[in-house]
Amino acid sequence: MNSPANSAVNGAVIRAFLLVVLLVLLPAVLLPAIPAQAGTEPAVVPAAGERAGAGDGPLFGAALEWGEDSAAGFADRLGATPAMFGHDIAFPLQDSEKVHIREFFRQSDSQGAHALLTVKPSRSLDQVSAGDAAAFARTVEQLSTGFQGRLYIRFAPDMNTSWVSWGQQPEAYRNAFRAVAAAFKSQDDAGTVMVWQPFLGRDYPFQRNRNAPVQGSAGFRLLDTNGDGRWDGADDAYSPYYPGDHAVEWAGLGAYHDDTGGASAVNTLPPDGELAGMLTGSGGGYGDFYADYVQGRSKPLMLQTAAFFSSTAGGPAESEIKLAWWNQVLDAASTARFGKIGAVVWDERTSTRDTGVAAIDWRLTGQPGIATAAGARLADSALVTGPVTARAGLAGDESGGVGKVLGGIGAWTTAGALAAVVILLWLLPRFLPRAAGWAYGDPSPRDSRVDFLRGLAIVFVVVNHVGITSLFQLFTQEAVGFVSGAELFVLFSGLVLGMVFGPRVRDGFGDVVDHTTRRAGKLYATALTVLIGVFLISLVPSVNADTLTSFVDQGTGAAGRGGAGRSYDLYAGMDSLLHFPVAPEVIPGILLLQFGPWQFNVMGLYVILLLASPLVLWALSRGKVLWVLAATTALYAAGAIFRIRLLPSEFEDSFPLLVWQVLFIVGMVAGYHRRRIIGWLAAHAWVVAACTVVAAALAFLAWGNPYVANSYDVRVAILPDTTYRALYDAYFGRTYLGVGRLLNVLVLVVAAYALLTAYWKPVHRALGWFLIPLGRATLYVFIIHVALIAVIANIPALQEGRVLFNTAAYAVILMLLWVMVRTRFLFRVIPT
Repeated sequence: MNSPANSAVNGAVIRAFLLVVLLVLLPAVLLPAIPAQAGTEPAVVPAAGERAGAGDGPLFGAALEWGEDSAAGFADRLGATPAMFGHDIAFPLQDSEKVHIREFFRQSDSQGAHALLTVKPSRSLDQVSAGDAAAFARTVEQLSTGFQGRLYIRFAPDMNTSWVSWGQQPEAYRNAFRAVAAAFKSQDDAGTVMVWQPFLGRDYPFQRNRNAPVQGSAGFRLLDTNGDGRWDGADDAYSPYYPGDHAVEWAGLGAYHDDTGGASAVNTLPPDGELAGMLTGSGGGYGDFYADYVQGRSKPLMLQTAAFFSSTAGGPAESEIKLAWWNQVLDAASTARFGKIGAVVWDERTSTRDTGVAAIDWRLTGQPGIATAAGARLADSALVTGPVTARAGLAGDESGGVGKVLGGIGAWTTAGALAAVVILLWLLPRFLPRAAGWAYGDPSPRDSRVDFLRGLAIVFVVVNHVGITSLFQLFTQEAVGFVSGAELFVLFSGLVLGMVFGPRVRDGFGDVVDHTTRRAGKLYATALTVLIGVFLISLVPSVNADTLTSFVDQGTGAAGRGGAGRSYDLYAGMDSLLHFPVAPEVIPGILLLQFGPWQFNVMGLYVILLLASPLVLWALSRGKVLWVLAATTALYAAGAIFRIRLLPSEFEDSFPLLVWQVLFIVGMVAGYHRRRIIGWLAAHAWVVAACTVVAAALAFLAWGNPYVANSYDVRVAILPDTTYRALYDAYFGRTYLGVGRLLNVLVLVVAAYALLTAYWKPVHRALGWFLIPLGRATLYVFIIHVALIAVIANIPALQEGRVLFNTAAYAVILMLLWVMVRTRFLFRVIPT
């Protein structure tokens, strides 16, 4: 029995631990209210296909960050409605994308605008067959059913650059473009327009793509347009990639005001006539694109553009840069000199550079003052704004054949069923004597419930990282609340550290420092090995390593944020290792883990947290739990509110150190005081009940996410999509751990631990045999899954989006991992 003194200490520890839940909610009061999504409703609605505005002037379009923006929101900020909206999609299409594409058509339709689909291949160009192209065209036609506007298809743009995975492969590109063009021509020639769009050739051939043809090959001879045996800036930047007049209906050009040359951020004012010089190549020696491909071939021009601005660099003000460039865009679109400009598409998005260090804001409406001035100047230009087509009134809850949406009574029946299950699980052990014998009773020091939950977390991580569409995503992608495997993985890592080293730290601090330091060193060496190993694998011509060396956004975040198909090269610049002299920033970049597969980048976070852990354990051993919780909460608040980035490492993009440390530290506190916390919760069942109710409510709210994984998915329509997205971004964002998400993680762990405690025997019998071994070797599984991702990426049959087939493949993958753990395969080589 505890003494009164011990009870008082226990109570103080528990109260301090619970205080963190209240403290992490404080930043919520500093967050802005969820903005209403206002829209503009033009008074005049033209007939289908009819243009509105100044005669036959060029169309004004915008490519938005659809997960964070909306067509109505952009129109409201600018004070004008675009005549065209752009959206990125992948080739081949994944089931998970379809609902977002349908929503894109719905929003474009609501504004009376045409639609521009930018198609970004997620497989090698030489794998694009006529059959694949035909299937793609049929799917796009199905998704656009009822859409009244014109559909522009921009296949694999920027193909002459080095930073896209399909770049600088002229023969494969031309064949793929022709196949896609032929497919759309046979499907709906009148309603679609094929757009060929290279990037401005000013710095061509850039850094050279790793997939570019080698010297002496037929592909290299295509690139060597002047026949001098070299491929350099003297060669034509456009002609090797041109698919032919029969396949191209519009010529496009990506031309941005950006004086960085892909290097460090620098803000500059555009000189007079810069855009006109880009179109004509005057003074640059990189070809007169307007004369050769627009006037000479009688093709309308689609100009995609924006102006570089980074708040991390000094120089002129954002308004000066953006409006100066906007004036040049409007002048070019309004003058007879460039009378064949058919559309101007502003890139209304943000990006990063220097491995995430420099945040780049390309947006025209990011600042109200700039948006107002730009809208006023737009009204006086020749650009045509919307509406330009009739609205078909596409239903907002349609999913384009993807998933099922439960609204009204169906949604609330689901809520009632969830509540009934929670009540039943809570009452069953109290009224069924047999159920009382199901409780956890393992007397060993190792807590199998923690291993079970760690195993579940690593399964979530593996499924989401492998990324092929299957039934498993129905359970791993925020199905249990606003929680992913990553949060659980980090929390339980801290918890196990607190459990293992907590009892040793008071009398063996030096030993703890030695163990954690050696462990951090082992993880760092592992991270370097994986980073370099993936790079070497990517050099093998027959191996497709793009899944590991680049990040292709499939729109699987909140409401499909970021736009499916956007590609980021995670090894950009590392090719210089193969040249002499090596670029000076590459070696430090490797040592700082600025490169590497995104599926493995959390390892850098663990290295830093392990190095800091002895100090935290020492403070806990001295009774400073309240100080530890206050410090971790303050750091979290600072990181979440001010978006502070401490290190240039790649993990800071996805797991900002100041933010994600809170999960690890809270886990350490829980592990250090595990027995006290368990005892206190057992004596205060109402706290467990409250956590269970909150966890169930948040799980139900998470089921309302507009993101649908595949055709078997079900979501509940409890809030309008725009309201849900705003709520998600404000309180449940993943990267910066919104306060709602952090609360969700804590209450879910308490509820899940209590569930396992009460129902251990049946749950262990059903799943424990599988999850517990994985939970006891999470690092091993995490390392092995990177190799499995590379293997899976090179099996074409698994990239076709066949849900049931992929589900069977996932079962094989998970069982393979289990067998490898059980047989201790390579345990002496690979850290566990």
